[in-house]
Amino acid sequence: MKNIIYTLTLFFLVSLQGTAQIKTWENPKRNIVVKTVQWEVNDIIYKVKGDVKNPFEKQVYAVVSGEEGEQRVPVFFNGNREWVFRYSSAKIGEKIFVIESDIKELNHKKGKIVVGANEKQNRHGGVVLNESDPQHFYYEDGTHYFNLAFECDWLFALDYGQKDIPKTEHLLSLVEKYGFNQIVMNVYSYDVSWPKDKRLLEHPEHEYGSREDIYPFLGSNSKPDYSALNIDFFKHFDKVISNMHDREIVSHLMIYVWNKLVEWPDMESKADNMYYDYIVKRYQAFPNIIWDVSKEALHYTRATKEYILERIERTRKLDTYHRLVSVHDYGFCVNNPDKVDFISTQNWKHTLYQHMLEAKHKFPNKPIFNIEHGGYEASPYVVFPGAYDDAEACLRRNYMCVFAGGYTTYYWQGTSWNAVIHNPFEQPDNFDKPHFEYFKHMRTLFDTVNFQNCKPLEKYNTAGYNLTNEKDGIVLLYAPKENNWVGAARIIKDKFDHTHATKQWFNTITGEFTAEEKYEKKALEFWDWRPWKGEADAVLIIRGLKKK
Repeated sequence: MKNIIYTLTLFFLVSLQGTAQIKTWENPKRNIVVKTVQWEVNDIIYKVKGDVKNPFEKQVYAVVSGEEGEQRVPVFFNGNREWVFRYSSAKIGEKIFVIESDIKELNHKKGKIVVGANEKQNRHGGVVLNESDPQHFYYEDGTHYFNLAFECDWLFALDYGQKDIPKTEHLLSLVEKYGFNQIVMNVYSYDVSWPKDKRLLEHPEHEYGSREDIYPFLGSNSKPDYSALNIDFFKHFDKVISNMHDREIVSHLMIYVWNKLVEWPDMESKADNMYYDYIVKRYQAFPNIIWDVSKEALHYTRATKEYILERIERTRKLDTYHRLVSVHDYGFCVNNPDKVDFISTQNWKHTLYQHMLEAKHKFPNKPIFNIEHGGYEASPYVVFPGAYDDAEACLRRNYMCVFAGGYTTYYWQGTSWNAVIHNPFEQPDNFDKPHFEYFKHMRTLFDTVNFQNCKPLEKYNTAGYNLTNEKDGIVLLYAPKENNWVGAARIIKDKFDHTHATKQWFNTITGEFTAEEKYEKKALEFWDWRPWKGEADAVLIIRGLKKK
């Protein structure tokens, strides 16, 4: 009874300490009963009495049995003689578990897990594929996942070494507020190789490159010690990932990066495997994880195709939750589509829309995710200018990806790389502020038209881009601000009865919708001029169509 009271007391204390918390069950002395709900992350922590030699090499598993079958969940070393069984479940019901280990104190530890129904309104589980709709992402509960990503490679570095993570929480609150639901991020990066803006020297609080106190191994990036991992690094990283989970933000986790000056151990060395395996073991229980082997995996001389293939297979072997896996390299995905769960593309070309369409047609059974399209919105510092830095041009490129039926990523130079301004709207007036609101508007638009039912019927493009939802009777037409008009007469003639149809316009800059009015099909639609010409790109939305 004493142990039960202690465990429950600990749980309530943990729950009251803030948002970014994992439900913790500390050092149970007997067969424990864990009560949880769907997609809640639980740490069952066992502390052994003696030191374990080579703890990162130990194979320790919790074998979980339930109605859905058996699951072998890795148990990971957490320093200070602690071993953690981290667990979450998508399935409701009772399960039993037993620890299998050659560590005597852990072997045959047992318990029961009782999983109740999820009660959090905006929680839908991990991101998965859907056999009946293979080009779109879904959550485990069947809800569509509109993948709208935000790049922040150095997120791990905010608040590093501190007990709490206020900077991280502030930035994540903005990501959440403005409708982004994924962060493309590195486990670790050291610094950039390109020139740095001299203005950044005046604001060292925004510079996170070349931090010698942050490293996933012992030692530092300049003087690495590959004999063991830095547990404190991963304890901090837990706070970041769990705060994202609380906010329903997916971590698109790039385990390696080759062009950020990291001193990695040799490929497939003992240290390399220790690092890679540990990440997969420690973070797979988080429903908000998507694996990416490496940023720009084959663009540099570090990795080979064979190495990336081996890392993918390694991930799938270790990950008992079967989280999605991809590689930040379009060439690799093109040549190995059966090895990845979705196609990651990187394309800076002016003809981005056409290339996204080509990818969609080439891979009809995979979602297409543009992870980097050369649009890097300007910030107070020129961090990486890319091909486009004008905010509206960057926004348009994101719409090109979506109107081609794919998913997209937003970059702001003030958060994407080594310079991280975690509170951009609290900076002086002479600091360039990001236009996060543009993407809040985008999210609002596509939440209203059931994006998962939309298809780019490019033969019906007129002066802009077409996206058609035949199931729900909706036609969208994207018009760049220079365009006079976009027309739907041809597609409506071919596919729909428009007797009860309405039309309205959407302003991509302000998020404004015009009032709905009756749609009248005209032969010469270019006389029907669009609003906000020369001021903003706009989307014509025709609803209430009935399929012929």
